[in-house]
Amino acid sequence: ITWEMNIYKRLHLFAPDSDNDPSDPAHSTLALIEEDPEDVDPWDLPELKDTGVPWSALDTKGKVLRVLVSVGKLALLLGFLYMFICSLDILSSAFQLVGGKTAGDIFQDNSVLSNPLAGLVIGVLVTLLVQSSSTSSSIVVSMVSSGLLTVQLAVPIIMGTNIGTSVTNTLVAMTQAGDRSTFRRAFAGATVHDFFNWLSVLVLLPLEVATGYLYVVTKLIIDSFKIQTEEAPDLLNVITDVLTESIIQLDQSVLSGIATGDQEARNKSLIKKWCQTFTNTTLMNVTVPGPENCTSPSLCWVEGNITFTLKNISETHNIKKCTHLFVDVNLPDLFVGLILLALSLVVLCSCLVLIVKLLNSMLKGQVAGVIKKILNTDFPFPFGWVTGYIAIIVGAGMTFIVQSSSVFTSAITPLVGIGVISIERAYPLSLGSNIGTTTTAILAAMASPGDTLANALQVALVHFLFNISGIILWYPIPFTRIPIRLAKGLGNITASYRWFAAVYIICCFFILPFFVFSLSLAGWQALVGVGTPLVFVLIIIVAINVLQKRNPGCLPAALQSWDFLPLWAHSLAPWDKVVGAITAKCCCCCKCCQVAASDLEHREKESVEKNEKPQKEVYDNPAMSAEKEVENEIKIELQILKMTQL
Repeated sequence: ITWEMNIYKRLHLFAPDSDNDPSDPAHSTLALIEEDPEDVDPWDLPELKDTGVPWSALDTKGKVLRVLVSVGKLALLLGFLYMFICSLDILSSAFQLVGGKTAGDIFQDNSVLSNPLAGLVIGVLVTLLVQSSSTSSSIVVSMVSSGLLTVQLAVPIIMGTNIGTSVTNTLVAMTQAGDRSTFRRAFAGATVHDFFNWLSVLVLLPLEVATGYLYVVTKLIIDSFKIQTEEAPDLLNVITDVLTESIIQLDQSVLSGIATGDQEARNKSLIKKWCQTFTNTTLMNVTVPGPENCTSPSLCWVEGNITFTLKNISETHNIKKCTHLFVDVNLPDLFVGLILLALSLVVLCSCLVLIVKLLNSMLKGQVAGVIKKILNTDFPFPFGWVTGYIAIIVGAGMTFIVQSSSVFTSAITPLVGIGVISIERAYPLSLGSNIGTTTTAILAAMASPGDTLANALQVALVHFLFNISGIILWYPIPFTRIPIRLAKGLGNITASYRWFAAVYIICCFFILPFFVFSLSLAGWQALVGVGTPLVFVLIIIVAINVLQKRNPGCLPAALQSWDFLPLWAHSLAPWDKVVGAITAKCCCCCKCCQVAASDLEHREKESVEKNEKPQKEVYDNPAMSAEKEVENEIKIELQILKMTQL
């Protein structure tokens, strides 16, 4: 009882006097002692601190050990990068096995391809199915060379392949969803490439339909220069093909044959069985239905009811069988594709996680400072503007070396996530990557036969000119670098609601293209009748959003905010609760539950901080902080006393 009385006295002694004026200087001295910290910009590159022992503090044995460890980490990093690139190649082969023949069938419908918007989404869908812009572009080149597709109709398809290939690095960014700040930067660094491609199409596709700009300019280039054929270079493929070709090899002529209408190709397997063949062409007597089917009148004769003619017959003889793992496997292409798809995704994600961990381990302290300074520092005034263009050249050169824009952009995405490369620097690197992949296509087109060289090269030049025009639109003037601002906005959203990243990928790369493609199959009337009102509503919403931020006074009072709509119609918070509830009930993966719980905890913490902030300046002075600490201790003692009573 005496202990309880002492505790109550202490409570009464330190209880704040209700008659005190809240404006008393004793209660508002925090502003004189400690100011509120300013909000930290989430897009600032983090400091990668060196937690190890400094080099100068190591003895000889320690220095030798650190050098050996660093060399070992570098070797592991190169090995994981090699496996990462090979897994992307196998992933592309898997997608071709799963959906390649469907892609060929899609290309075969010329009535749909005559619609530019349909051609655009077909390019997106086919590139998604085969996960390779090079493969989809080669199909287009084959169709143009065979006369089944004109260059004008191929232009929108080439634009679509540019969009479809950008989904790979966006998927790679999803693997960094564990850390909020890392995911914010990584997803923005990946989607800046998406926004550039979408915005470029938004401007250049209507321009191409109205004026034929890309076709006319590339036609002038082809007619003005006499270009000699050259062999397309094999750079990185020389190293990666050793592993990938021992796992799976595909016959690309099957896809081209399906797209060009070859019925025999439809029954063939994409899995290559014979790596060395010999084709023998001989002139033979063959029977034809009638004289009109003869090769020429002089090489045609009739004996009774049978008509004969001389015709070149080609016979293919198999010489050497391939040696990859699936050469003798009697499984359908779909099953083999699904097996390779699962294995390649496991290897891809594992390599990416290990690469990020190794980079975090290696890039710290002085090393991180040097790398960040080299990659993110601009040239001194007045040559600062040159830095971005050098980054474009570097991106083009690196993509030319690895011969894949997906590989290069997927490799820099983790670097953006851990804070080594800024979004502003990743943007020109991605633009250069777009150019690099087109230069490879141009050299590959130059290896085409002489009779198809002009058309093949013009299609490749269309791809090149499209990317150059996009860079002119969205890079030289800082104000026009809209993809950076859009990517940062999307990064902020996905940092708070990480499930929205999956919604973005599904909507932009699957639902929207399939929706437009379905309307295209129904004809121009359905496409215009449904699409025009939707586009008109979207433009109005975007315009109102811009005016709400820039000049809300020019809008009616009801439109100055979206508060008149239900909360679910203008905020992601209600949807987040639904997703959180579904995830908590249905998600069997503990990691997913932890991510959902951390999202909820983060938002609750933010709301508590916002509610406490107005009171902080008035009551949180050093004297009151001490009183509150004593009061909390006394409350704890009372709780212990109650729990220990008999």
